[in-house]
Amino acid sequence: MKLHHFFRSGTSHRLRIALNLKGLTVEHIPVDLRREEHLGEAYRAVNPQMLVPALEHGGQTFIQSPAIIEWLEERHPDPPLLPAGADARAQVRALAALVGCDIHPVNNRRILEYLRHQLGCDEAAVNAWCATWISAGFDAYEALLARDGARGAFSFGHAPTLADVYLVPQVESARRFQVDLARWPLISAVDAACAQLPAFREAAPAAHAQ
Repeated sequence: MKLHHFFRSGTSHRLRIALNLKGLTVEHIPVDLRREEHLGEAYRAVNPQMLVPALEHGGQTFIQSPAIIEWLEERHPDPPLLPAGADARAQVRALAALVGCDIHPVNNRRILEYLRHQLGCDEAAVNAWCATWISAGFDAYEALLARDGARGAFSFGHAPTLADVYLVPQVESARRFQVDLARWPLISAVDAACAQLPAFREAAPAAHAQ
């Protein structure tokens, strides 16, 4: 497997976590978004959407982190990222979607670059934009964690799931945009529990800084 990724990309981060949790070895191929390497012809040939991450395996290239993670779950089911039972799976998928559909898309690099260059926003305004949507999503995520009386140290149950794969990179992003995490003690505790696991530590942006 060859993983094309950017160290600070939240979608790349979540895929690195999933690969690590599955115990899979990949060749890391950095794509530096700061130098706009993703816009060059070489990377366009890998992913016509010119976004990271992309995963090459067996002569095929997989794009879009949710699709890649689902593929990993189907091809490498152990250890599972989804719990047993339709109800439990729906709960975990909802937590992941809260981050993947409602927080991350409005705070990704393309949006922030538009705010900076087309709308003339300074970094304080960009941080305020990010904080608005991160806070709204985290308020809901925190409430869902509080509602789950059977939960252990993670977002669901007693082992990392797809929800944690999505949550931890978003917490990292919140720190980067100077969002005070004290408002969400349950999320902070889940992030701390995940940080004890090598799969999460070795996927962190600091471990892949370019």
